[in-house]
Amino acid sequence: MTSLRTRERLIQRLREEGIENERVLETMRTVPRHAFVDEALASRAYEDTALPIGYGQTISQPYIVALMTQALLAGGPIKKVLEVGTGSGYQTAILASLVDDVYTVERIEPLLKLARRKLRELGFRNIQFKLSDGSWGWHEHAPYDGIIVTAAPAELPQTLVEQLAPGARMVIPVGGPTLQELQLIQRTDTGHTSERLELVNFVPLVRDRT
Repeated sequence: MTSLRTRERLIQRLREEGIENERVLETMRTVPRHAFVDEALASRAYEDTALPIGYGQTISQPYIVALMTQALLAGGPIKKVLEVGTGSGYQTAILASLVDDVYTVERIEPLLKLARRKLRELGFRNIQFKLSDGSWGWHEHAPYDGIIVTAAPAELPQTLVEQLAPGARMVIPVGGPTLQELQLIQRTDTGHTSERLELVNFVPLVRDRT
C-alpha cells in the first residue's frame, strides 16, 4: 500500500511544476493511481512518471494528467467530457471526479474491460464506455463541453473539433511518433483556435481501417 506521505510528495511536486487548480490537485491526491497499474509497479504509482500498462500503452505521467485536466477546466464549468483513449482508466477517474458525465472510447478491448471493472469497483457511475477507434470520437453524444485525447494523432482530427460545443475546449497532443505539441483547441463560431501548451511524448493515436 502507498502512504499518504508519498501522495503528498507528488502533490507538492505538481504545485512546483505549475499546477494551481485546487480541485485538480485534490482529485489527484484522492484518486488511487496505484489501482490503475500492475501490482508489480504499485510502489512506483506516485512517482511523476509514465508507466507501462501493456499492449504498448502507458499510464500518463501525473503532471501531464494534471496539466491537461487543468487546461480543460480553465474555460469554466464543464458537464460533459469525451475522453479519447481510456487506457488504464486513471485519467477517466480524474475527469469523472470533476465533471458530471464522461464518455470514454478505447480501441484495445482488454484495456477497456479492465478499466471499466476498476472504475466500477471504485464506485464511479457517471462514465460511459465504448470500444472504438477514438479518432472518430463518439458522435451520438456530441456536442461536448470538453475533449481530452490521450494518444497523439499526426494531425488534428477535424471530426473531434466538430464534436466540441461552441466555446468548448479540447486538449490533444499532435505530432510525430516520438515528440508532439500538447495543444489547447477552442471551438469558435468560424472554426477553432490553437494554443501550444508544451512539448510531450504520447503513444500514437492509431486509426483503424474502415
